Amino acid sequence: MLDYHLHLWPHEESSVWYQLDQVAQYCEEAATHGVTELALTEHAHRFVEVMATVGPFWQRYGHEPTTQVMIDYFDFHARNSLDDYVSLAQRAKDEGLPVKIGLEVDYFRDQMDDVAALLAQYPFDVLIGSVHWLGTWTFDDFESEESLHEWRTRDVDQCWADYTVALEELAATHSVDVLAHPDVIKVAGYRASDPAEFWDRMADAAARADVSVECSSAGWFKPAGEQYPAQGFLDRLVARGVTLTTASDAHRLERVASRADDLATLLEARGVTQLASYSGRERRLVDLRTP
Repeated sequence: MLDYHLHLWPHEESSVWYQLDQVAQYCEEAATHGVTELALTEHAHRFVEVMATVGPFWQRYGHEPTTQVMIDYFDFHARNSLDDYVSLAQRAKDEGLPVKIGLEVDYFRDQMDDVAALLAQYPFDVLIGSVHWLGTWTFDDFESEESLHEWRTRDVDQCWADYTVALEELAATHSVDVLAHPDVIKVAGYRASDPAEFWDRMADAAARADVSVECSSAGWFKPAGEQYPAQGFLDRLVARGVTLTTASDAHRLERVASRADDLATLLEARGVTQLASYSGRERRLVDLRTP
């Protein structure tokens, strides 16, 4: 099994953001769930080098009710060094830990060529792509009253349509290897009246771009109460021959490789026996379950 979506967070006993022992603990926890390969994929927007490349992109949308929330969010989060993060991941690999050097690459409309040029300077094994905001609205922040207000006042089907366009655009940039939590638009529990059209379009986008898609347990722990992707969406991906990875989107040790066996069972029921593994951004297929 693989876990291709892990975040590093502040070390509980130190002001240092990233530490090798945290990575080692992740690996130990993953092994208890039969997971033998992990990708460290912190968010790109946490790093000053990335934000210096894209700049205050929210200004292009004019003033929206959620603009200040986004400004405050990036002021708090975008303070870390991409060089330090990659150096730590490389050190973990050099010391024999079963990790891949990865990054969760947020979608910046019309700026992905610049982002890709920056990231090409680093020895990444895998880049996973995600959409977390529409305009200046961080729609997946279900703990924010401002975000939830938007969900209560916007047309839900249009939200799904806008998200689908963004995911299609991200896949078409060929800047990432894997699409992360592909139907995360459902995270707050607001679902399209008929998601089939959106599932078809997102599955087609993944197939055209020849990217893999992660099957993630994270949605089981969110208001959506469902893995990513939904079973109907997963069926469409399998039917189109899209390769898959497994993931937990873990932000804490206790969620590393969460419900990995349940993900494996879900995939096996659809005839999936192999997963996409990456090294140097080259894909190879490995057995779903370690013999």
